[in-house]
Amino acid sequence: MDLNAIFMTFFIITTLVSFAYPSLGQEDVDDEPLVKSGQEMDAVEAISPASQDYNMYMLENLPPKFTTYLENCMDKMGPIFRRCNEDVIEEILTKKPVSRECCMKVVKAGKECYMEIRKLMFRFYQLKRFASQVSFRTNEVWDRCSSEVKNSSSSHDD
Repeated sequence: MDLNAIFMTFFIITTLVSFAYPSLGQEDVDDEPLVKSGQEMDAVEAISPASQDYNMYMLENLPPKFTTYLENCMDKMGPIFRRCNEDVIEEILTKKPVSRECCMKVVKAGKECYMEIRKLMFRFYQLKRFASQVSFRTNEVWDRCSSEVKNSSSSHDD
């Protein structure tokens, strides 16, 4: 066999394996935080005048029924909503777990509310660059919180 045939055989086998097992050629990035805590997270949260205009325009163009729905969701979480919302976003981006108190508020609001608020948050200018990467992590945070709340309530039932 000449060198060309060996190269072509190797190339074809590698291509077939990569189609059959696409995850073999990819690094597992789900374990890595999207943003590092601290200064990098502060930079993500920074608001410029242009981003503020974008955010206001986006909010003003939401359907009124959806806006009312989101407001009701936020009300379910009570006055702690703002802090917990920021903590949940930070967990999604940095994997820094939110408190049990925030988990309880998130679960109290319900999964549908939680998911819709997350979708909205990742439409904001500062966070929209992460929107395509956070779906799995958003579910992970929900699963962790609901499991934590479920476990703490069942331990109180004993």
